[in-house]
Amino acid sequence: MTAMSMVQAIQSALDCTMEADPSVLVMGEDVGFFGGVFRCTEGLYEKYGAHRALDTPIAEGGIVAAAVGMGVNGLRPVVEMQFADYIYPAIDQIISELARLRHRSGGEFWAPVVIRAPCDGGIRGGQTHSQSPEGIFTHVCGLKTVMPSNPYDAKGLLISAIEDDDPVVFFEPKRIYNGPFYGHNEPSSGPNSWTKHPMGEVPNGHYTVPLGKANVLRRGGAVTVLAYGTMVHVADAAIENSGIDAELIDLRTLLPLDTEAIVESVRKTGRCVVVHEATRTSGFGAELVSEIQEECFWYLRAPIERVTGWDTPYPHAYEWEYFPGQARISAAMQRAIECD
Repeated sequence: MTAMSMVQAIQSALDCTMEADPSVLVMGEDVGFFGGVFRCTEGLYEKYGAHRALDTPIAEGGIVAAAVGMGVNGLRPVVEMQFADYIYPAIDQIISELARLRHRSGGEFWAPVVIRAPCDGGIRGGQTHSQSPEGIFTHVCGLKTVMPSNPYDAKGLLISAIEDDDPVVFFEPKRIYNGPFYGHNEPSSGPNSWTKHPMGEVPNGHYTVPLGKANVLRRGGAVTVLAYGTMVHVADAAIENSGIDAELIDLRTLLPLDTEAIVESVRKTGRCVVVHEATRTSGFGAELVSEIQEECFWYLRAPIERVTGWDTPYPHAYEWEYFPGQARISAAMQRAIECD
């Protein structure tokens, strides 16, 4: 076991899979010689060569199109979108080709492609480097969508994604790549801060975390809190500092969703707060609310609360006001508890 940041855990996952399987390769803008803008592919070019750590042109549609062809022909490409915001030029290839391939060919062809995408805010990236587009891809049949919250899960989930025969969009929250203070100073106290550093003990070798399985991080009886990515840490701090007996579930995989774990918890607590950084309208939280309403209606003792980003383009100057912070999460838990 080694203490790793999420960046180091992702690099370790890529190294493990590339060493074990010569069909695995990484490709994207600056992922080879430079090692990636966030250094997630550092050292792979030197170890495996330019034919397995491919630097590509700035052409996201072309990158994914090439990856689909590689996947059909027996390779397992891991594509890096330099920022999740840059994924949009590749959406037609992802949705119309990659996600549909197995179905449109009657199972004759498939493409085991993983698309890694650094997402969310927290590094003062502004409107075009801070978006949270996960909800778009959970709407697409044929894709799996993942967002880890810690280094251990990041490595295990990424290895599972690479070994999966279906395409996976793997979102990586930049704000916790190297800890909560990475990039710019985060407020050290107040409603938007948290104190736990998301480093983790990570096995050096191969292991997997199953796709489609949530993790219950805290047991509690008063209210269920559902979160993923960076918001897991913010919600955990809100629960810790508020003293509320909340049960916290890290979803880890958005699609396939671990509905069983969610339903079991909400039926026990009778209350639920859904937290995500993406904008509220049509965000993934709306799907969670629908699932809970359908499966737990007769168990609910309060309306389901949503704590999300605001319905506005991502702000540059007011980044910390945009984030769902501890104060908003604590207030939502309190409303749910008091509505009896």
